[in-house]
Amino acid sequence: MNFNQIQALIADMDGVVWRGDTPLPGLNKLFNFLAAHNIPFTLATNNASKTVAQYQKKFARFGVEVQPENVMTSSIATAMYLKDTIEPGSNVYVVGEDGLTDAVRQAGFNVLDDAGQPAAAVAAGIDFTFTYEKLKYATLLIRRGAHFVGSNGDLTFPSEEGLYPGAGSILAAIEAATDTKPTVIGKPEPLMFNVAVRRMNSTPAHTVMIGDRLETDILGAQRAGMKTVLVTTGIDNQDSIASKGIQPDIILSGIDELVDVWQSQLDAK
Repeated sequence: MNFNQIQALIADMDGVVWRGDTPLPGLNKLFNFLAAHNIPFTLATNNASKTVAQYQKKFARFGVEVQPENVMTSSIATAMYLKDTIEPGSNVYVVGEDGLTDAVRQAGFNVLDDAGQPAAAVAAGIDFTFTYEKLKYATLLIRRGAHFVGSNGDLTFPSEEGLYPGAGSILAAIEAATDTKPTVIGKPEPLMFNVAVRRMNSTPAHTVMIGDRLETDILGAQRAGMKTVLVTTGIDNQDSIASKGIQPDIILSGIDELVDVWQSQLDAK
């Protein structure tokens, strides 16, 4: 892979720059490298529950300052998609946590509390207090014509107890009740990658995705036409490639090695 052609970077967070609350080797080294070479970057995650400010605070604990425009959650991408598809100031019913609600509201939409008013869209993501009432409101609004948008399709996510139901499980419940498939924004759909590339004034061919999951990070970036790097500090490794049938452009041990490889190619120019 030729890093000399790369002008922008997108990186997943958990399993790439940190694992839980522990920074991974090379975190500060990576951001110092990007700053030294004026390489724009986006930190992209399917997690729709957290706000940008929460991610900024976490990076600050690790000694890294990131700007709001450096963070792309599936919530932000969902709100940006809505800005492109429905009228400004429209009513939107949200099934989700603060991350999604705040993103939709900050995009200029009116967030509804129930189905008492018409809605232009229903935006759904992970919701840790999902109830029958929320399912009912979403169903009524979508059946009345609201656009059904999902932050991401992850059916589960890992926890210390085992796998918990993810946003995709909530989307599946709403889909079953409405006979309507959602427009899914997050990885591995290309929409989120396209939004990030556009915000960095780059092109897919000159942007690299750094991820730890083949079926979301790597597949999604490939669908968007980007170069891909799999780091083995998270979910997948060399053995996963054969079973999942997804081949990244390069496999590295982590972001520490990524910087070394990238810098060596720049030095050899």
